[in-house]
Amino acid sequence: MELSAAGLALLKRSEGFRSHVYLDVNGYPTIGYGHRLVHPESFPHGIGEAQAAGLLAGDLRDAERAVERMVKVPLTQGQFDALVDFCFNLGQGRLAESTLLKDLNAGRYDAAAQQLLHWDHAGAQVDAGLRVRREAEFELWMDGRGDIQTAA
Repeated sequence: MELSAAGLALLKRSEGFRSHVYLDVNGYPTIGYGHRLVHPESFPHGIGEAQAAGLLAGDLRDAERAVERMVKVPLTQGQFDALVDFCFNLGQGRLAESTLLKDLNAGRYDAAAQQLLHWDHAGAQVDAGLRVRREAEFELWMDGRGDIQTAA
């Protein structure tokens, strides 16, 4: 499966576009639509939206593959989109170790959906932006639940 237009819209809206390098909430140099810089990447003059979209496409392929590799049950497009956004935002390791993934792979789809909503904290505090993002992922998850496809 691939991230749908609705999933991409959520991700772009949540990440926002930044043309110059900034430090994300964890202090990592980031640019474009949430692209974390890896050595030797450098963008001293910034980037345009087209270049940011190219970086995002590569980052999304990694997130899509991670979801396909870890999820062992069929998914709807909305569930896949929610998981790709989650994985892009929080990283493959967080998804791999999550109760969300354990519930999902045990076939407890509704419990897994509820788990999305627990990932709205930055440190010990609820983060309003993360709360909105997790609620949007939950909505994507719940849309089209009857249209299961095989992503595993």
